[in-house]
Amino acid sequence: MNYFSSNFKLGILGGGQLGKMLLYNTRKFDIYTCVLDPSNEAPSKIACDEFYQGDLMDYETVYNFGKKVNTLTIEIENVNIEALKALEKEGINVYPSAKTLESIQNKAKQKLFYVDHNLPTSNFSRYAYKDEILTAIKHETLDFPFVWKSAQFGYDGNGVKIVRSHSDLDDLPNVECITEELVPFKNELAVIVARNVKGHVKVFPVVEMEFHPEANQVEYVICPARISEEVAKKAEFIALKTSAAFEHVGLLAVEMFQTQDDEILINEVAPRPHNSGHQTIEANYTSQFEQHIRAILDLPLGSTANKVGGIMVNLVGAEGHTGEVFYENIETIMEMDGVTPHIYGKKQTRPFRKMGHVTIVHEDINEARKIAQEVKQKIKVISK
Repeated sequence: MNYFSSNFKLGILGGGQLGKMLLYNTRKFDIYTCVLDPSNEAPSKIACDEFYQGDLMDYETVYNFGKKVNTLTIEIENVNIEALKALEKEGINVYPSAKTLESIQNKAKQKLFYVDHNLPTSNFSRYAYKDEILTAIKHETLDFPFVWKSAQFGYDGNGVKIVRSHSDLDDLPNVECITEELVPFKNELAVIVARNVKGHVKVFPVVEMEFHPEANQVEYVICPARISEEVAKKAEFIALKTSAAFEHVGLLAVEMFQTQDDEILINEVAPRPHNSGHQTIEANYTSQFEQHIRAILDLPLGSTANKVGGIMVNLVGAEGHTGEVFYENIETIMEMDGVTPHIYGKKQTRPFRKMGHVTIVHEDINEARKIAQEVKQKIKVISK
């Protein structure tokens, strides 16, 4: 099929910043795009050919949108699975597939998938509601501390909490959830695997992630990761094994823990472009966003090699600021060599909301990390 300057239509479920960055590449290739998002102010609205506002979890909305396109992809997991199954039966290409999404969308199912496929992950238990956790603690089958995760609808650190005492349980919602053993790790790593329709696979270099202690959000993504070649090979192998198990098409971002004895445990996965790959826009021969487009259209996969070391700094709303956004000192960081800001187009800021990111490229990754710290201290996302 001819995708370029043709009647072919690509549909994207979700119009946030990931969708917007996917559209950088569809515009480059002149691929016609349709986007569905709940918000009329979605960042992707300015860059697609057709925009539709609607609920991604509503069957009829997703089904009717999917009928307008030839191939359908996602930039967010929380979409109506039954609608995707119906579209697949009617010949619409859906990547990742409804089957893959169904295994990943619910974190309890996702963890059981790892167990069933002999993939290494932390010990966990699943609960239908909060009272079952209280009963488990009372009967001493669950001990503090542990990680609590909502089974569904978690994102950007929401739906995740480290529970160290009874008082930490007070604010937990009464929803289906899992608890995980708190892993004493050396590093949090991630590997993005690209797989096209023919099953050809390429792996992006391992990245190291540093998290904000309060918001549980990635603050810095560092590539290449500052780890041994042996650990990097282990992480790549686990990511490839995970990709093979899911048989996904598109991107699969595999987040992992490097334990104190250098074992690799899977934390969770995302079947789409991911925060751990934003630096690839400037630092790699092929960005994660272009690679996702190549994969779902069954085009040749591009080189995933680094051109240069890269660090991504998340720009999130400053605490104490809600309202119309203002990027304080953005001109200052733009004067710095190798520094590129990406603004997502969200007009309203609030504490810890992802508003953009900054990429720092440098031949010396340790020097890049110093510059990243300077960038983080200078630029502030505040309200007017």
